[in-house]
Amino acid sequence: MRRPPARVRRVVSLVPSLTEAIAATAPDLLVGATDWCTHPPDLDVVRVRGTKNPDVDRIIALEPDLVVANFEENRAADLDRLRAAGVPVWETVIRDLPEALSELATMLGACGLEEPPWLGAARTAWADVLDEPPAPTRTAVVPIWRRPWMVLGRETFAGDLLARLGVANLYAGDAERYPRVTVERILDRRPDVVVLPDEPYAFGPGDGPEEFPGVRVALVSGRHLEWYGPSLAEARTVLTASL
Repeated sequence: MRRPPARVRRVVSLVPSLTEAIAATAPDLLVGATDWCTHPPDLDVVRVRGTKNPDVDRIIALEPDLVVANFEENRAADLDRLRAAGVPVWETVIRDLPEALSELATMLGACGLEEPPWLGAARTAWADVLDEPPAPTRTAVVPIWRRPWMVLGRETFAGDLLARLGVANLYAGDAERYPRVTVERILDRRPDVVVLPDEPYAFGPGDGPEEFPGVRVALVSGRHLEWYGPSLAEARTVLTASL
C-alpha cells in the first residue's frame, strides 16, 4: 500500500522501531503496539502480542486508520488478514541505512506527519557515509542467536550499518540472510571482532563471549545496531564506542 488514508488518527504499529518513530513524533496517534515495543518505556497503548504472532482480531477491534509493518519483521499472512478485513496496512521495506531514512520519512508522511527533528539529526549523523560506505578497516561476524547459532548474512540493515562504520560482515556474501553456523565455522573465518548484540538473543558478559577465546568480542546495543528510528541519531556514536 502506497496510498494512505486521507486522515489518520489511530495507528497500530507491529514493529518496535516504527513504534518508537511514531511515539517520538506524534504519540497520540498510537493506539496499539506489540509486546516487544519497549521504547519509549512509558508507552501506554493496547498490546497486540508479538511481531510474528499478532492478535489480528484485537487489532481489527481497535479500528485503526493505519497499521504500520515491515516486510521482514511481520508475516505476510497476518498482514493479508488485516487487509482482507479492510484495515489499511503500510508495509516498509528496509535493508540498508539510506532505505531506512527514506522509508521512515515516507511512513511518517503516510501517518500525516511532517518530518521530525530526530530524523534530520539521524541524516546529519551519518551524512558523510550515506552515499557510500568507507573502506573497511575491520572484519566481523555478528551472531544474533544461539542454540542454534545464527549470524547476520546478506542484505541486512544491521550489516549495512556496520559497513558504514568501516566494519565488514564476513557473512555478507552468504546465500541466506541469517545463516545457521557453528562456533567452529565462525572462528574459521578469523574475524577481527565478534559483535554480540543484546537482541533478539540477549547476549551479555556471561553469555556469549566465552565461546570465542582469543577473539575480540564487542557487546553492543541491539536497539542501536538493529533498530531504524530515533536511535539512529545517536547510533553512530554509541556503536563506535562499543566497537
